[in-house]
This record gives sequence, structure tokens and C-alpha cells, in this order.
Amino acid sequence: MDFKKTILWAVFSMSVLMLYNNWQVHEGKPSLFGGAPVSAPANSERPAQPKSDVPATTMAVGAPVISQAPIVNPSSIEASEKFVIQNDVLVLEISANGANVVDAKLLKQLTPEKKPVELFQYTATHKYFARSGLIAMGNTDLPNHTSTFKLLQSGKDGSGRPFMTLVSERNGVKLEKTFILNPGSYVVDVGHRVTQANSNTAPLVLYTELVRDSSQEKKIGPFDGAFSASTFTGPAAYTEKEKFNKLEFTDIDKNKITIPTQVAAGDPAWVALVQHYFASAWIPSDKLARDIYAGKIDNNLYRIGIQTPLGVVAQGTTVVEKSRLFVGPQEESVLETIAPGFALLKDYGYLTILAKPIFWLLEKIHGYVGNWGWAIILLTILIKLVFFPLSAASYKSMARMKEVQPRLLSMKEQYKGEPQKLNQAMMEMYRKEKINPLGGCLPVVIQIPVFISLYWVLLSSVEMRGAPWVLWIQDLSVPDPYYILPVIMAVSMFVQTKLNPTPPDPIQAKVMMYMPIVFSVMFFFFPAGLVLYWVVNNLLSIAQQWQINNMFGKKLAKQ
Repeated sequence: MDFKKTILWAVFSMSVLMLYNNWQVHEGKPSLFGGAPVSAPANSERPAQPKSDVPATTMAVGAPVISQAPIVNPSSIEASEKFVIQNDVLVLEISANGANVVDAKLLKQLTPEKKPVELFQYTATHKYFARSGLIAMGNTDLPNHTSTFKLLQSGKDGSGRPFMTLVSERNGVKLEKTFILNPGSYVVDVGHRVTQANSNTAPLVLYTELVRDSSQEKKIGPFDGAFSASTFTGPAAYTEKEKFNKLEFTDIDKNKITIPTQVAAGDPAWVALVQHYFASAWIPSDKLARDIYAGKIDNNLYRIGIQTPLGVVAQGTTVVEKSRLFVGPQEESVLETIAPGFALLKDYGYLTILAKPIFWLLEKIHGYVGNWGWAIILLTILIKLVFFPLSAASYKSMARMKEVQPRLLSMKEQYKGEPQKLNQAMMEMYRKEKINPLGGCLPVVIQIPVFISLYWVLLSSVEMRGAPWVLWIQDLSVPDPYYILPVIMAVSMFVQTKLNPTPPDPIQAKVMMYMPIVFSVMFFFFPAGLVLYWVVNNLLSIAQQWQINNMFGKKLAKQ
């Protein structure tokens, strides 16, 4: 059996499959490889979320839900007074109606028009915001995201940090929300201070949740890349026990989601809404037990949140529960410092075990050269050096194959119509000449996982967003605008096929000739940074293979 032909067909088929899969995803269709989160059967035991805009308490299974507060009128938030708080990287707008964070601008993440990226929005066409409030067992109407809040105080605290406190009171329960921004940070410290004036009290529950419609993230211009739609957009939750869970909007519609609902005191947990390059998350303190929930609350409007039981707050006493709200880019070095498992917001797919060290090395190189394009080139050289012994052995095998090419053609003519005898004769010749028929394929096969890992690194890394290299390449995260790199890559692949021995099988030879065209078409859609890696890798391979072929040519000339 011609193993080399089998391997080549496998590589070619995988390439075509990847191209078709990327096209499917780019067109908004599901990936052939899945990637959906773990889902529960349709009859999941988790109780369905109520129609009310205010979440039902989940303090006890089967407990009666609170009286349903009316769903807040969207126009009331849009028309309500807004309070602004900002630091050097983040500008937040907080509505008087509910003290909800309804707008967030990322000052250092710019659009092509040099305007800050607006992550949170509350408009007629797009809703994405954070909110919180109180609920209780019984019929008490408490301060929640529908209440009117008043500005109590604002300015800078003793450490010079911008802060703002808003207050609302209902039925003898006062809720003060304090927002504090730290310099250079996308993490907002949020304090909920609850004061009880009632004598007959019920256990109180604090909820913090994120709300968003199911639309893909708004295009911010060419910086978002051709494959921005292929990245996950939707809710996610993390617990120490269950780790990272992504929830598809379509699964929420069908009530087919399952998430770790109960979180014990002391265990870290957080909920998030994720999109390409950016995310938001509520990170409560872990001193109390918590409950995670998610659901659909209106037409094309979804939420994910955490409820923290505060217990019975005695009359005349106050409790304070601190949380953190993250609103920002998925910068890996920053995410790792925020909370356990928080770096998982940056999704590398199934090859995380390879992608994370690749990005770590790429980031270290960038720290020295200061340009992501040159960092990719140097990373390619390092990867090539790691694979050098294997590549050298493979290219030597291909050079030997080129030597015996006339004998292969003679065998093919001799055993015409007898494929079994032809394969036996070829295997015998390979054994005598100590040639590995699979040797020439090994560099390509081994590089496929590295290639896919680097694809996800470049696709997922906000650090690449808008990062220039040289001349016409002004953004490594999007395709080459003039397709120069894909053309260079196709030419380099064509040169490589000429350096390789011509396959004796005509079909195999045609496959080898067509592969540069197929790959170049596929790479037209890939980020320029990824094509740059492949071009440099090809050029280094050509130089190495040419040198080895030259050495064998001189050796034959002396014989």
C-alpha cells in the first residue's frame, strides 16, 4: 500500500474540510466540529426562570417566588438621568433608573474612526448592560434594578480613586450602590450596602446579573477580522468544581442548558458575557454561598447572574456585600490576575494546551522587539529550530526519494496493472535504500496542530487587534487587504513541490500541484499574522530543502 499517497490525501482532505468549516461558520452556520457547551436534556431539572424582569429567589427548592415587579420600561432607562464615572481606561454611565451600568467605553480600544469601543450599550437596536438589586421570600417590594436611585455622593476617595454612591429605599429597606474605579483597571469595585428599618424581616438575597441581546458583536470596522463571527458570543459561568461553561443562546431558548447552580462558601465563582476580543463579568466575594442562574427574560434578551443570600438583616442593622464588575478586553496577562479561571474567557478552542504556551512565547518576544509582526517571524524561526532535526531527516528522505525516482517510474511500467506487486516492489526498494516513504509528509502533519493553535492565538488575541507590521499590513488580525501574503505563500508552496520528487502516481502528482492553489484560496480569508507565519515557515523550509538537495546532488556527481 502506498502510505505516502494516503497521508497526502489525508492532509489534503483535512485542508479542504477546514476551509469548508470556516466558510460555514463565516456564513453564520454551525461549525462542523461542534464546540457548543455541555447541555442538559430538554427536561432539565433546573426550574424555568419566571417571566418577571426581577429574578425569583432560589434560596430553597420549591419556595414561592417573590411578587413580580413590573418589567422596566426600556424608554424609562433611556430617558432617565445618567451619572458618569471614569478612570484612564474606562468610562461608565449609570442610570438613575435602577443604578444600572448601561454604557461602557473602553478608552484605549479604538475603532478605525479613533473612537473608544463602546461595549455596554442601551439603545433601541442593541442592549448590553449590568444590573443588580434585592429580592426576598415573600411579597416585599425591595430596591432593585427598576427602582429610582438618587446620587448620594461622588468624587475621589482617600486613595484618589473615582467613586460614586447611589441610594434607593423601598418598604424600609435601603440599598446603597457604590462604584469605585482603580487607575488603569477595567475592574470596577461595587459595594452593596443594605440597611434594614423593618421589624418583621424576611431573608434578603442580592442578585448581580448581566443582560444582553443575542446579536453578534457590532462590527467595529476592519479591526474585527473576517472570522469574528466564528468566535463564541454568549453567557458563560465558572466554578471551582465545574470549571468553565459556555451557554449558547439557542440552548437557552430551548431550556436545554445546565450550569453549576449551587456554589459553596469559600469556592470561587463568576458569571460572564463573552464576545470576540471583549467580555464582562460579575465576580462576587466567596465568603457566602451563591447560586448561578441564566435564562431568557424577553424577546431576544438574555441574562446570566448570581444570587447571594444575605440572610435576615435585623432591624436597625446594616450589611455590606462587595463584588467586582469587569468590563474590558480579553488581555491574557490581565485576565490571569483578576480571578481563578478568569483567563478562560480568552477561548483558544480544543488546542489550548498548545496555544497558551505559543502565546506566552509570542508575548515574551514582543516584549523585546515591540512589533507583533516581527514577533511572529521570530517565533516561526524558533519553531523551525525546534523541528529542525525532524525536518532535516524528512528532507533527506525526500532527497533520497528524488534519487530513486527513475527506478520508481521503471517499476510502475514493469508492474502496470498489478498494483499489489508494484507496492511490494516499492516497499522492498525503500527497505534496501533505507528510505522512509512517510518521511516527506511528517513536517506537514506535525505542523498542523501548531498551525491550528497559532490560528486561534491570532484570532482570539485582542493584543493583535489593530497591530501593524510593515507597509500595507496595518492589522495582523485581519486578512491581507491586497492579498500579497497569500500569493507569496502560494508561490512558495509551488516552489516546494518542485523541490520534492514527483509522485509516480498521476493523481497524486495533480494533488500536489493543486495544493498550493487550494491553500492560497483558503489563506485569503485568514488573518495576515497567520499567513505571515506560514510564508516565513515555507521560505525557511525551501532554504533547508534546497541545501539538502544540493548536498545530495554533489554527492551523486562524485559517484
